[in-house]
Amino acid sequence: MLRHFPYAQQQFLKRGGFQILRSFFREKGAEILRIRVVTLLYDMIMEKELLQDFDGDGEQMKEKIEQYKQVNLVPVIIEQSWCNIISDLLGMPEHDTREKVLKTMNLLIASCKEQYREDQKLNSTLTILRKEYEELVAEEQKAGEKDSYFRELLSSVNEILQSLR
Repeated sequence: MLRHFPYAQQQFLKRGGFQILRSFFREKGAEILRIRVVTLLYDMIMEKELLQDFDGDGEQMKEKIEQYKQVNLVPVIIEQSWCNIISDLLGMPEHDTREKVLKTMNLLIASCKEQYREDQKLNSTLTILRKEYEELVAEEQKAGEKDSYFRELLSSVNEILQSLR
């Protein structure tokens, strides 16, 4: 309901929707919901960013762009400590989960840079992930695989580490 519906996103923010979503990060056994929340955040941020660069024709598109301008998502993310909440999920063992978290972190890097730099656990986790993905890329190369899933993950880790320097 929130995707591609800026008015709903605005009301969601206004009514404390992110505070409710944070409760999933305190509950045990809610790992799947946590990933869905991160995916939702990623989608909402991407929607807005893609439209900001769009020179749309038509009144309806102009109105939608104007509505997205009213959705102040990133300040809420920073204010409510979502930068750290998201990055903590890198400790999960599933590569798919890590991929979603890395994509979201890359999207938020400019806004969350200070929180990421101060987080020693995150820096350690990124260093460990870099080593792990370097080994997995080497294995893929030995097996003759050309399209490397792990190379993409390694690239995401390296982009974040580079941005934090």
